[in-house]
Parts: sequence; structure tokens; C-alpha cells
Amino acid sequence: MSLKIELSGVEKIYKTAQGKVDALSDINLCVEEGEFLCIIGPSGCGKSTLLRILAGLYQQSNGEVVIHTNGISSRPANAVVFQEYAIFPWRTVSDNVNFGLEMRGMARKERADRTEEYLNKVGLIQFANHYPYQLSGGMKQRVALARALATDPEILLMDEPFGALDAQTRIVLQEELVRIWEEEQKTVVYVTHSIEEAIMLGDRIVLMTARPGKIKSTYEVNLPRPRKIELRTTPEYNYLAQVLWEDLVEEVNKVMMNGAGVGNV
Repeated sequence: MSLKIELSGVEKIYKTAQGKVDALSDINLCVEEGEFLCIIGPSGCGKSTLLRILAGLYQQSNGEVVIHTNGISSRPANAVVFQEYAIFPWRTVSDNVNFGLEMRGMARKERADRTEEYLNKVGLIQFANHYPYQLSGGMKQRVALARALATDPEILLMDEPFGALDAQTRIVLQEELVRIWEEEQKTVVYVTHSIEEAIMLGDRIVLMTARPGKIKSTYEVNLPRPRKIELRTTPEYNYLAQVLWEDLVEEVNKVMMNGAGVGNV
């Protein structure tokens, strides 16, 4: 596989009324095309900041970010799915999914076809004319996912998209996401607090330190797909979960001792 994302010496410093805050320090990371990369770390370690730099929403203070695009102008480099239900309450489900295509100037017929295709993929075609207030939290996140995927981004960036959902809905949406990823082979960078979620989803897991966030460790997830809930009873899963926790708990303790985890950095 070829490289899709390269980060070299990336740093992020916030200027606040209380002084400078070092959010990220010396991030060096490569992501291969088609890879599902999960990023975990303690609260406030800069996971969300890193994702927003990849999305172009934030500018790094130092270092280099290289995104290797395929050069097709009609296709966005990335799309982002946040934890918050970032969909328009005044638009129907169909119109929400259609929004990004409309902004890109796609022809009406093609927009309608792609909207229908992705509503089918996330199991919401029967809710196409509903409004967000008529949907559950899980259904709203399916709308956000369909809207992101419908634009055919080269990279899908996800910031704890299932974090606010109940356990049952989260498992269902994790499986749906992996199914769609396997069909479309997008490059995915997925931020999560959950070791369990990272193992169930990722090809590789990057573990970050307490702030300023650095890459502490990287783990290959050599577990067979599809990864169903039964995987969590296997020795291989539990060994990896234990190793990750032992690595992560050191950073969690640093946050608790220093009070560095306040806010969503």
C-alpha cells in the first residue's frame, strides 16, 4: 500500500489568556492508503486537535502535514464526523445527506442517486423524509456518516462519533462502519477514548501521552475480521486490551495528578 498521510514534527501551541498551552509535540506518523487507524489517549492529550489539523480546520504551529491526494478535483480530500450530531435540524434526512453534494455542484440526478445509495448503506432509506428531531441519537449519527461518505472523500476523519450513544447502538454502528469501510476501502483516522472500540475497529492503534500529546506507542491489531462481539472473550483480544491498558494507565495517572485533562483538546 502507498502512504496517504505523513506527519513530521507536528506541534500545536494554543495562546490563551493564561499563557501558552502545548497541545501537541513532535508528532511523527504515517498512515497507509486504505488503513483504519485508531488513536487513543487520556483526556486532553490532543487527539481531537490532531484530527482537526488533518481536516484542515486547525493549522499546526510547527512541522509538516502531507496528504497524498489522487488529484481528482471532484472528490474532497477528507470528510469529518464529530461526536456531536452535526446535521441541520431544518433539513430532512435526505436533504442533509444531499447537502455536501449540492455544495460541490453535483447535478440533481446524480445527487439524488448518491443520496439514495448511502441512505441504503446506513439503513435509513425509509426515513429519508424525516427530520432530525424525529430520529434517535444513533440514527442521527447514521445521517452524519452517510453525508460524509456520499461526497466520496479520500480520507474519513472521525472524532469519537459513537461516544454519546448507548452500548447496544454503539456496537451496531461499529459493525456498520467496518462493513462500509471494507466495501469502499477508505482511509480512516478514528479518535476514541475506548480501548475496546479501538481493538474492534482498527488495523493499527496509536497511543498518545498526556499533554503535550506525543505518540507513545503503536500497536498492530492482528485479529481476524469480521470482529464480532464474541471476539472479546478470546485470549488474543484480552491480551491486547491488557497491554494497551497498562500502557495507557500511566498517562491517565499523569493527567489526574497534574489536572491536565480539563477540556476537550
